[in-house]
Amino acid sequence: MKKSNNNDLRKTRDLLRPRYVALPIAIGLIAVGTMFWRDSEQFDFSLIQISTTSIGYFLLALLFMAGRDFGLTWRFRTLTDHDITWGQALRVNMLCEFTSAVTPSTVGGSSFGMIYLTGEGLNFGRSTAIMITTLFLDELFYVVACPIALALIGWSGLFDISNAHISSTIRLTFWFVYGGLSLWALILGLGIFVRPSAIRSLLINACRLPLLRRWKKEAAEMGDAIVATSGELRQKSFWWWLRAFFGTALSWISRYMVVNAILLAFAINADQVMVLARQLVMWVVLTICPTPGGSGVSEWIFKNYYGDMIASGSLALVLALCWRIVSYYIYLIIGICVIPSWLRQWKHKRQKAKSNGINGKETMQHPR
Repeated sequence: MKKSNNNDLRKTRDLLRPRYVALPIAIGLIAVGTMFWRDSEQFDFSLIQISTTSIGYFLLALLFMAGRDFGLTWRFRTLTDHDITWGQALRVNMLCEFTSAVTPSTVGGSSFGMIYLTGEGLNFGRSTAIMITTLFLDELFYVVACPIALALIGWSGLFDISNAHISSTIRLTFWFVYGGLSLWALILGLGIFVRPSAIRSLLINACRLPLLRRWKKEAAEMGDAIVATSGELRQKSFWWWLRAFFGTALSWISRYMVVNAILLAFAINADQVMVLARQLVMWVVLTICPTPGGSGVSEWIFKNYYGDMIASGSLALVLALCWRIVSYYIYLIIGICVIPSWLRQWKHKRQKAKSNGINGKETMQHPR
């Protein structure tokens, strides 16, 4: 257990290394700079007009991000049955967001979420159960929301843009990822509510295939966690699940509406429902982005996907940069500020527990 504690501390401390923070920033700035350079001759500075109205919409964008954080904080409070405070839940959320910002989208904050929840006083088994539940709720939201967006906007509204090649790429990637998310949501749902042992066997057997063999250990650990937590989660009431899903939906919709506010700040007359629905498509596509926090790829997709709604490609890049500052770079700054103090407090509690002859990881209680 001591070795595991040390590994957890080391993994979290490693996230603060300059290369982890500098790499996504460098990728994003290089991508934006390259696209600006290509469109420099077409750029019209008169399109950027700052007024009290635009400032108000920027503040609205920040308010939407606050709504997103409130939704996830609410969800952590619900999933822990209020055993952690609002402050602790917010801290875990910020730490998970920072982790997502400095790791590829395929890794994300969930992989470190168990560590952060353990640092707030929960035992590791329960922390694992909570993070599996967050995964299930996120995938379930996508499964439910995508057909609704398609029904509201239609096929052409979601995928038809001027560049046919990019349109086709986004469309094919979306359906490929959406299919994978739906399958993963089904597996998690069956594992939680129906046959956890069968799902464990399925995950392990699937990872015996040559292409998936490298994840065999992780699949076994995930399967063990599903089996261990299934009984507890099946006992939760319908209203418990509804509250958790409400927090999930609030967080994602608030995140999407940041783009609505930024486009309105530049007086862009676009179908706001379409703007919101396209954010859903973007985030599904970015689920498999290989760069840390989607750096570079996010800006490129934004420019091309929303380009038909905006006067020029360069202005679209300005808006993409504003969007990333509000919804991404701010979490890099917050994480750099929060992680050191969190590490010091966790280390202090472990040392105190050790001096008292207590297993720190299972019984540690974070000061409230």
